[in-house]
Amino acid sequence: MQSLLARYLGLFASAFCVFAGFVGHSVQAQNKLPAELAQAWVQTKLPESALSLSVMEINGPRLFSINAEQPRNPASVMKLVTTYAAISQLGPTYVWHTDLLIGANAQVNNGVLSGPLYVRAGGDPVLLLEDFWRLFRELRLRGIVQLSDVVVDRSIFGDVTIDPGSFDGAADRPYNASPDALMVGFGAVRIVFTPDPVARVWRSFVDPAVAGLEIEGNIEWSDAKCTGSPAINTETITLGSTVKFRVSGKAAGACGEFDLFRLAFSQKEFTARVIKSMWKELGGVMTGDVTDGAIPAGAQAIASNESPPLSEVIRLINKRSNNVMTRVLLLTIGAETGRRPATVQNSAEVVKSILARQGLDMPGMILDNGSGLSRVGVVSADSLVQMLLKAWQSTVMPEYVSSLSILGVDGTMRNRLKSPATQSRAHIKSGSLRDVRSIAGYVLGGNGKRYIVVSLVNHERANEARSFENALIGWLATH
Repeated sequence: MQSLLARYLGLFASAFCVFAGFVGHSVQAQNKLPAELAQAWVQTKLPESALSLSVMEINGPRLFSINAEQPRNPASVMKLVTTYAAISQLGPTYVWHTDLLIGANAQVNNGVLSGPLYVRAGGDPVLLLEDFWRLFRELRLRGIVQLSDVVVDRSIFGDVTIDPGSFDGAADRPYNASPDALMVGFGAVRIVFTPDPVARVWRSFVDPAVAGLEIEGNIEWSDAKCTGSPAINTETITLGSTVKFRVSGKAAGACGEFDLFRLAFSQKEFTARVIKSMWKELGGVMTGDVTDGAIPAGAQAIASNESPPLSEVIRLINKRSNNVMTRVLLLTIGAETGRRPATVQNSAEVVKSILARQGLDMPGMILDNGSGLSRVGVVSADSLVQMLLKAWQSTVMPEYVSSLSILGVDGTMRNRLKSPATQSRAHIKSGSLRDVRSIAGYVLGGNGKRYIVVSLVNHERANEARSFENALIGWLATH
């Protein structure tokens, strides 16, 4: 399950003033970088105005600060705010439940369930296909063969559906998935390509095999060595109730089986089709349809799925930078503090109040959807540093820090600074959008001290800041 889950979670012109050498930890030195880092920034050819930087020693002084009070777009670093608010409010052992229920007077006669089957959607952000399969298998174990209607109660959340194409026009990419109270497998279809070395062809199929999905085109076979992930092109075409994946490209047979994920339907439509196909696979019959509705009073739960604890969920979110999981987590925070039906707006207000009660005012912060996949979300480097310090001093510190990517080891930081001098010496959340690059987290220095580091760069050439980020983390890890 974990390997498949990992694949799911698998997606200036103006001159800069050269800073003087690092001259200590005094307030006067806060706007001066060590010569090595100053040079690293100059080499990016980005203006100082594009950078917000704040670095401080835990339980010690601030090392340097540049434009640190200016709110900027942090990209996926915003996930640190949502996940900290969640774990500090709900606790590391919090879990989600998805329940199947039948009416108080419902009976099973000759395998036929009299009355609808009800699904209580609990907002589980990591409800996988295999979890859903086990839920419905429980019905078969209880002798139920025929269902009429399946009624899904999504009332925990309000109308939170988004257009997946609204952010960047890539409506079929999983990172743009809409949140939903009943989100199965993140709402994404897996397209699997498996090699047939005898026929020298690639064969493909979709998982789950729901109605209305087709694959067109072929992948060209190559006898070359496998030098990396195959470059496959896909085009998603919707024709009425049918979705076609038109595939093209070339792949070396030596690469073996591989897959990719695409969005084909809305979350509600995808879940409905999964229920129908899954029930059929289990040997069941459905005579009705899947609809939205309320669970009647007195309904009895007959099967339930419990999610992994929140401590594990935020590890998936932060290490894999999963957007839709974060969106659902934000809504969960609102729902669990009495804001039902939860919306993005009232849930963001709850997060601000949670942080404010901890003395974190976060001036100027706009949380938006909580995931960082946003053009309006902003937060300052100083606010993030103060929050990361509060998190370090909190009772949930171990779970929270361990949710961040380990430098040179895992998550989004697995391929950065892998040398023995730096590897594993930092827990970092990274972020990247068009015009945005960011990092934030904790670094263990060569001197045994721990540092909090936040770097936010907003500029049309923000990607040039990657080398500076590496230099910054590396400098802290070796000094």
